Order: sequence, then structure tokens, then C-alpha cells
Amino acid sequence: METKVNMPVVGAFVLALGAALIAGVLWLASGGMWQQQYDLYLAVEEESVAGLNLNAPVKYNGVEIGKVRSITLDAQDPQRVNLLLAIVQGAPIRQDTVAVLKAQGLTGIAYVELSGGARNAPPLVALPGARYPVITTKASLSTRLENVLTRVLAKFDSSSGSIDAFLSVENQRAFSSALADIARISHTLAQRSPAIDRAIVDAGTTLHNTASSSAGITSTLRAIDRSANAIEQMGNSVAQTSQTAGATVSAVGGDVQRFGTQTLPELERLLAELSVLSASLHRLSEQTERAPSSLVFGQSPTRPGPGEAAESKP
Repeated sequence: METKVNMPVVGAFVLALGAALIAGVLWLASGGMWQQQYDLYLAVEEESVAGLNLNAPVKYNGVEIGKVRSITLDAQDPQRVNLLLAIVQGAPIRQDTVAVLKAQGLTGIAYVELSGGARNAPPLVALPGARYPVITTKASLSTRLENVLTRVLAKFDSSSGSIDAFLSVENQRAFSSALADIARISHTLAQRSPAIDRAIVDAGTTLHNTASSSAGITSTLRAIDRSANAIEQMGNSVAQTSQTAGATVSAVGGDVQRFGTQTLPELERLLAELSVLSASLHRLSEQTERAPSSLVFGQSPTRPGPGEAAESKP
């Protein structure tokens, strides 16, 4: 007797087993029990992210540790680009970690490079009210080069404008005039070269004489300094002498008073007699000048007058 096979049950069992096999394969393909767990971080770029695609690698010092989950513009500021990074749990993302855009090889495919993170720095966590921890970003090499080239070009443009202004027609004329004046001055100096040479020699002689005079003045100043010291010492001596003289004057005050009351009248009489004697000597000197022989022969008798000679005869 043949056993009946329930075909619907067998069909259902085959379908269920197939679905289980497919689900198992998909689970194993996606990592299964060894699937990595990721933490989400936000990085805000203020430059173009051209070349950066979704699922672009996120590397830490060259080691891939995650993927770029999303790339969106900031709703508040379209100049900023928000990058949502899925990074493997346990990666050393710290508060001083920095994210930079880099290009991979010659293909130009961009990726996010993380660097920094001191050993003693605290882990990066989300701020209160923020959904994700925010990784600090830094300008990429291409952006820095572009900024440098922009500044260099701006300075070059400014310098070019300054050169154009310097080489204007007016400045060229002024420069030509200045060159002509310099040429005339050079020609004049060349013609007067002997006079200039003599002036230089005279100036050297004057400087030499001035140096000699300065040496003499130096010795004179030293002598004056010594004289000043001597005068100062003499002044001190005079001050001491004046003090001594004051004491002496006080001591002889009584003698001076006695001189005024006793000796002064005698002195006045002596002066009167000297006055009489001086008058006599004055008359004698006048007589000697008129008749020097009178000092030897005495005074000659006076000639009588016209009437006196007649009366003297008998």
C-alpha cells in the first residue's frame, strides 16, 4: 500500500527552508555575529568637499576605521558642509582629534583623515543638547595652497599697479631730469676737483690744529681746575683768618680807643709841623730850580733900584 505524500506541506517546508537559507546567507554576507558596531560623529567642513562620496573611507593615521555615512549642507549656513562619520566603536577619538580632507593617490578620490589625539586627552563626547559629538576640522592642503596663492596674486597685482604708477610718463620725465641734474653735478665736481682736493687738505690741517688746540685746552682746564682748588683752599684759609682777625679786633678794641684819645692830638700837631716843613722844602726846590748855584755860593744880593743906588753915595 503506497503512502500518500502531502504535497502542500512539502512545498511549504521547501519554501521555508529556502527562505531560511537565503536569510542565513545574507546575514553571513553582512558580517553576521562578527559585524562591527559603529559610533556616529559629526564633522563640519567650511570648504568644498568635491571628490568626497558616500561610504568614502575615514582613516586614523592611515588606518581605516569608518565610513562617511552622509554629506549634507548646513541649513543655517550653506558655506558649511556637515559630514556624518560612522567610526568603529573603541576608536581613540578624543577632544583634540582633527579631521582633514585628503585626496587618495592620482585618482583624486577624497577621504577623511583623522589625526591628533594625545594619550591623556579625554574622549570626545556630545555636548548637552547636541545629537552627535563634533570633531574639529582643519583646512585641507589644497585649500591652504589656494589661500596662499590668492594672497600672493593679490600682492603681485598690487605690486604691478605700483610699478605701473612708478613708470608713468610724469615719473619717467622726472627721473630723466634727475639724471640730467646728476650728470651736471658730476661734471661740475670733476672740473673743481683740484679745489676740492685743496679743501680736503685744508680741512685735514684744520682738524689737526683743532686736535692740538683741544689738547692745549685740556691742559689749561686742568690748570684751571688746580687753581680753583687752590682758590678754594685759600678761601677756607681767609675764612679762618677772618675769624681770627675778628677775635684780634675785639681784643685790641681797647687799645684803639686809647690811641684815639691820647695819641691822636699829638699826631695832629706833628702833621701840622710836617705841613710847614713841606712848604719850606717846596720853596727851596723852586729856588734851586731858578738858581742852582745858590746851593754853593748862597743867595746873591738884590740889585738896588734906580733911586736906591744914588742915595747910597756920600
